[in-house]
Amino acid sequence: MLFDSYTIKQVTFKNRIVMSPMCMYASDDTGEVKDWHHIHYATRAVGQVGLIIVEATAVTAQGRISPQDLGIWHDNHIEGLKRVVDSVHSQGSHIGIQLAHAGRKAVLETPIIAPSAIPFSETFKTPDEATLPQIQETIRAFADAAYRAKQAGFDVIEIHGAHGYLINEFLSPLINLRNDEYGGERDGRFRFLQEVIIAVKQRWDGPLFVRISAHEYLDGGLTPEDHVYFAGKLKELGVDLIDASSGGTFPVVPKTYPGYQVPFAEQIRTKANIPTGAVGFITEPEQAEEILQSGRADLIFLGRVLLREPYWVRTAASRLHTELKPPVPYTRGW
Repeated sequence: MLFDSYTIKQVTFKNRIVMSPMCMYASDDTGEVKDWHHIHYATRAVGQVGLIIVEATAVTAQGRISPQDLGIWHDNHIEGLKRVVDSVHSQGSHIGIQLAHAGRKAVLETPIIAPSAIPFSETFKTPDEATLPQIQETIRAFADAAYRAKQAGFDVIEIHGAHGYLINEFLSPLINLRNDEYGGERDGRFRFLQEVIIAVKQRWDGPLFVRISAHEYLDGGLTPEDHVYFAGKLKELGVDLIDASSGGTFPVVPKTYPGYQVPFAEQIRTKANIPTGAVGFITEPEQAEEILQSGRADLIFLGRVLLREPYWVRTAASRLHTELKPPVPYTRGW
């Protein structure tokens, strides 16, 4: 199944292998694409990854994780991103982009915002509590970024609602202490993400994923059951797939082991009846195949293993007795 195609909204991925978005910290204060990004993403396309998702890309300059993050807050960013898209498409792979806002985890000199004025840790800056106008401006920024992603030719958009960044902060009862319509009970805390999805879908009609942190690993924090509830609402809003990660809202390190986050994808897929992507120390082809064959997820998201092994897909094909054609320039050496 790892090499079966998979279709969402008229977009057919040639296999079930996805490269997770991973920050490269290789841009500069402009947020523009650099040579490194062209090399990095095109190499994984040559390696035959079915869907490549570009790293967390900031919808506002204030929303960067660091000054070296990619940006999509200005029309000037479109041209560079389009070159990356075109190079990936030329190798027969599809490409998505993760739209993000860092919230209280931004490491910037400028003021930063979060749902409540609570720092990530004592070494991080205390954010300003977002005003209602700032919330609306940020929602519009996500929508504008989605339109720019469409102009650049991306096949998929993923909304970053995980790892303790702004959307995740609004969802978390441990971080969001607001007493207005964007806080309080689950539906209030979900409102910001809901309005982001609605706004994005007004500018984007392609496949739409949401990455979540399915567990906060803290008493009183979000659990997989909360995210089953949120996933049901996201499905009603037209989201196509939940990318189930975990952690990152607080400096807490969970116990990790191969496939430790796969049960989150399985639970959400089963209980919310929505397609999911499994992620988290998935490194072996046979492991990935088992996840798909047992119905635990629909797509396999690979992270650091694809940094170490850009041609992991070709190794997996060999081990799973599947033949992949080499790139034409390499044919004589195959």
